[in-house]
Amino acid sequence: MKQNRRNFMKTTGAVCALATTSRLPALAETKPGAPQARGMARGLTVLNISQKSGQGTEYRLGVKTEKGILDVSEAAKILHMHAPATIDDLLQNEDGPSLNALVEAALKSAAARKAFLKEESIQYGPVVTRPEKIICVGLNYRQHAIEIGSPIPKQPVLFNKFNTTLNHHNGTIKLPVDFAQKFDYEAEMVVVIGREAKAVSEADALSYVAGYATGNDFTARDLQLETGGQWMVGKTPDQFAPIGPYLVTADQIDPDNLKVECRVNGETRQSSNTNDFIFSTRKMISYISRVITLKPGDIIFTGTPQGVIQGKPKEQQVWLKPGDKIACSLEKLGELKFELV
Repeated sequence: MKQNRRNFMKTTGAVCALATTSRLPALAETKPGAPQARGMARGLTVLNISQKSGQGTEYRLGVKTEKGILDVSEAAKILHMHAPATIDDLLQNEDGPSLNALVEAALKSAAARKAFLKEESIQYGPVVTRPEKIICVGLNYRQHAIEIGSPIPKQPVLFNKFNTTLNHHNGTIKLPVDFAQKFDYEAEMVVVIGREAKAVSEADALSYVAGYATGNDFTARDLQLETGGQWMVGKTPDQFAPIGPYLVTADQIDPDNLKVECRVNGETRQSSNTNDFIFSTRKMISYISRVITLKPGDIIFTGTPQGVIQGKPKEQQVWLKPGDKIACSLEKLGELKFELV
């Protein structure tokens, strides 16, 4: 018995020595080929960090914490843990549990301290960079429909944007002044889908949402309304869909009761609440999913409240111009800023 005890102590000591000298894998390291739990992230505020490289612009996933912005890729290397590389990877691979585990470990780890960045030092990317679809709902605030003299729609009014419209917090929009002049702001809540949704019920609709963000459905009104009703053309010039700075996971948000504002050069132009929606978030998702299959990473712009330039009397319509600074905010989702050039 004593001999066995001595052998056990020798073996244990050897294992401890190997672990101390890092010749054994860390306990938190994910084994190659090990299956990962799938699902959405919870309780997090995430963002895409933008960085220039020899291949162009690259993005990596960040998480806003009380210690700063966690650089997820750096933390994963330090802690030998698996994690998604970008918000798009997080959504399209339903890799939420891995991200939640990494953030929890990083917040507790002294070694991961260098993976936390000061927010003022980062460049933001669009919250989602490669959605399969960008779907927009028009005329979805009762007071906005009234201000422009439009009948209250009986079903959601849908149009689309394309990936070339995607823009980011602290970005710029180069106004296409060679073919348009009447530029307008539209502060909006943005829904980001987290799992495939086809013909879902209103009761279940919110369970398909990964999170919410602040967005602006920037618009050229002359292209939209003075060329035969070309909504798509008026909505889809390059950079016309800034979204950010964050994606806040859906479990933290009541999407139908959020204050929404838009300011131009510091002057408040829009101030409302999503409780003025004509169609609730549940209704929009359910309706869209009946005719269009929604995929993880897809984006839904949910409409803008009253206060747009289009809604003013013609003699008071002063359209946006280069040099104007726009700030949009939604309660709990953060303030999105961009400049016109």
